Amino acid sequence: MRFFAVPSRFKFKAFWLALCALWLVVTPSFAQQTGPSGLPLPRFVSLGSAKINVRHGPGQKYQVAWIFTQSGLPVEIIQEFDTWRKVRDSDGDEGWIHQSLLSGRRTGIIAPWLNEQSQAIPLYARADRGAPLRAQLAPKVLVNVQECAESWCEVSGRFQPEGENASAINFKGWVEQQFVWGVYADEEFD
Repeated sequence: MRFFAVPSRFKFKAFWLALCALWLVVTPSFAQQTGPSGLPLPRFVSLGSAKINVRHGPGQKYQVAWIFTQSGLPVEIIQEFDTWRKVRDSDGDEGWIHQSLLSGRRTGIIAPWLNEQSQAIPLYARADRGAPLRAQLAPKVLVNVQECAESWCEVSGRFQPEGENASAINFKGWVEQQFVWGVYADEEFD
């Protein structure tokens, strides 16, 4: 009985081809989990300035796609390149921002997928639907997110009623996590 003998040169090439194939499979999944910063991808942050140019690519040589004009809005970092971060906003638009213009402070937007005439989202005194109601939050309201646990988030903010003599009203309470764009489903932090 004769067995086919494989030359050692063939075994060496096959080994390297298999290793390269494995590298191609493993590397993209790893690259999606962390960026050059060493922080997880994707992740939520907020805008640290009231005027931020969002560019088509990672650098000042790229054209400005649009300009954010409100500080504190939440954005999702989905990619990193050197000191540039590719972000996605609550409308799903994507572009590049320099890392120095972003903040680690957690903020959220209440149900941006609803129109402003939709039913308000309840803000409770505790993380419980049976708790006393503190306020009704309109869709697209910007909030600070203090913590999230067990599908609830503690949020706060400031409401400025219209009118010359109207005083600003601070609010704080708990909202169901499913209504906050700026945190992930079942994400927990404090």
